[in-house]
Amino acid sequence: MSYLPRSVCVFCGSRAGSDPEFAADARNVGTMIARHGWRLVYGAGDIGIMGEVARAAQSAGAATMGVIPTHLMHVEKGKHDLGSLVVTETMHERKKVMFTNSDAIVVLPGGAGSLDEFFEVLTWRQLGLHAKPIYLLNTAGYWTPLADLIDHIVAQGFADVSLKGFFKTMPDVAALETRLVKDLT
Repeated sequence: MSYLPRSVCVFCGSRAGSDPEFAADARNVGTMIARHGWRLVYGAGDIGIMGEVARAAQSAGAATMGVIPTHLMHVEKGKHDLGSLVVTETMHERKKVMFTNSDAIVVLPGGAGSLDEFFEVLTWRQLGLHAKPIYLLNTAGYWTPLADLIDHIVAQGFADVSLKGFFKTMPDVAALETRLVKDLT
């Protein structure tokens, strides 16, 4: 019988962003995942902070699973040296495979795709379809406007206050690590 390690899904940007701290935190998250013997599940790209988290995880010895739709293989420069590479037909299928193969979700800075991924798993959580922990890593205050928007949505009556309890905003990698260790052990 083979043992499958706990898996952390990381949603993040296929671009580097404007602050070098984004890439540094991505590398630190990848290293942290490896340090605990967890598997990285991510979007399989080799560019942006997506590539940073994967290279750091691999360099530190983590198992890796990348999931990428066919149409992004050349755009996101699909990383081919992963432990497992799943090629999907659609973006929705990509998110489903990533989610299904993970025990926790971490969202690093990113663009529209990362927002889409976050809101999809948040909606699934709100609907009672899962109870997996969801974390926003608030590198350089990146996710503060998103947290403010969610507060506004609740204040305006478009969501129950319980929505805010379905995810946690973590100030740094150390705080994220502490929570993940608690949730995954």
